Amino acid sequence: MTRNIAIYLYDEVEVLDFAGPFEVFCTAGRMAQRAFPRLPSPFNIFFVAAENRMMRARGGMWVEPHYGFSDHPPINVLIIPGGVVTAQLKKTAVIDWLSHTARQAELAASVCTGAFLLARTGLLDGLAATTHWEDARDLRTLFPAVTVREEVRWVDNGSILSAAGISAGLDLSLHLVEKLEGKDLALKTARQMDYAWQDQPEKEGNDAH
Repeated sequence: MTRNIAIYLYDEVEVLDFAGPFEVFCTAGRMAQRAFPRLPSPFNIFFVAAENRMMRARGGMWVEPHYGFSDHPPINVLIIPGGVVTAQLKKTAVIDWLSHTARQAELAASVCTGAFLLARTGLLDGLAATTHWEDARDLRTLFPAVTVREEVRWVDNGSILSAAGISAGLDLSLHLVEKLEGKDLALKTARQMDYAWQDQPEKEGNDAH
């Protein structure tokens, strides 16, 4: 089974927040096909934006989405990266699309301040979640129904997940690979990326700040 992995893009999105998960799933697909060359890749990864136009990520990187809201294929896994989300939180069409898509998907996950967008949909109400340590207080203030955790790299609520700041999105993405295709593929993917995967959500040491 090939799952469609959609990563939401918008202006001022954090580069590693979307590029990290993209790299993890692309590499995982290659590792799976290396082991089973006659089978299709388990992942089809693409970017979706509200409008099918070039997006200006943080730092001035331009990135082109594969689809807009009106023409994307079915989505099995939705990833909501962080960045400057202030404008996105005010866009009804964006929140409605995220809410509908996340509810229909097998899994929905946020990275960093993407948790604010996921929280705006109401899907984090009554659940634990995490975000970048610098934004935890604001997330707690804006969404009091969410239990904000700062001592973890990611939070897994089953079908709804969230990662802490920026690089934690890599750890969460590898965790998603494990959830979907097994630990062996996740480990092979991390090794191929030469990445020291923190495969448990608790932060190592006291380096959160």
